[in-house]
Amino acid sequence: MLMKRALITGVTGQDGSYLAEFLLRKGYEVHGIKRRSSSFNTGRVDHIYTDLHEHGNRFFLHFGDLSDTSSLWKLLHDIKPDEVYNLAAQSHVRVSFDIPESTSDITGMGAARLLEGIKQVGLGDTCRFYQASSSEMFGAADPPQHEGTIFHPRSPYACAKLFAHWLTINYRESYNMFAVSGILFNHESPRRGETFVTRKIARAVAHIKSGMQDKLYLGNLDSKRDWGFAKEYVEAMWLMLQQEKPDDYVIGTGETHSVREFVEEAFSHVDLDWQKHVDFDARYLRPAEVDALLADPSKAKKHMGWEHQTGFKELVKLMVDAEMDAIAERKAGITKAVGTDA
Repeated sequence: MLMKRALITGVTGQDGSYLAEFLLRKGYEVHGIKRRSSSFNTGRVDHIYTDLHEHGNRFFLHFGDLSDTSSLWKLLHDIKPDEVYNLAAQSHVRVSFDIPESTSDITGMGAARLLEGIKQVGLGDTCRFYQASSSEMFGAADPPQHEGTIFHPRSPYACAKLFAHWLTINYRESYNMFAVSGILFNHESPRRGETFVTRKIARAVAHIKSGMQDKLYLGNLDSKRDWGFAKEYVEAMWLMLQQEKPDDYVIGTGETHSVREFVEEAFSHVDLDWQKHVDFDARYLRPAEVDALLADPSKAKKHMGWEHQTGFKELVKLMVDAEMDAIAERKAGITKAVGTDA
């Protein structure tokens, strides 16, 4: 049986790094696209190179960018992947209000460049395409949200994701491509970017507990989200591409918790009173808020057998513990990216 070949955009991010590990364990040859940067941005995947005895020479990084059609099409032509996972995006919702054009170009048009590239280089009949859609597309829609819920995006990021989502459906219906969208609700881990609220909270809790800072500034504490563990969600991505027919799936836990609950749980885990350390900062409010997101993942369970394993409290604790461990390792002179063992 020939080894499957996968191409991952956003491989250096949270989801991309977990997916790369998952596919390597499945025996894939994995190719990832990374953007050129003036600083090293491969911390989440560097450890894979040290595990060559486990994975063999099956992991490759390539320079490319979702805004650069030529680089994407050349990679598709040269690699000829069996599966493409489009995980790259300008993914910070609040920041998308500040840079709407860039967000639209990367998050929205990036998917268009990939889908058209798959078609133009002659992979439309063989390559399976996964689009990372987002629960933010539901926006102001009443919870719970499922595959049939009417979308009501509330940010440039959500609008760009919705364009990519519908374009994926359009290519599936127009060209008979195996193209699917995973509508993933919030999924977190120790590898989450430091500016995202869950990682920001977990990191601040560890720093406050260690005496390295005193205050944490947050925006809307009443926003409710369906939070799961990112490491488990990449399996759902893979499962979508293993189905007999292409379709779209909502992925989540079916539970919703407020930012306030996340804060309370995180501070409580290290025996701190959150109210002594958390202050409000209006700069973190969005021009248009999304009040509540709650997944109905019953279709994914019924058709793919997928369901989450890590509960909300366990997720909060593992994120805080990872930050505490990272501080201890730095003090001991050990350098390691947070979450590489998560």
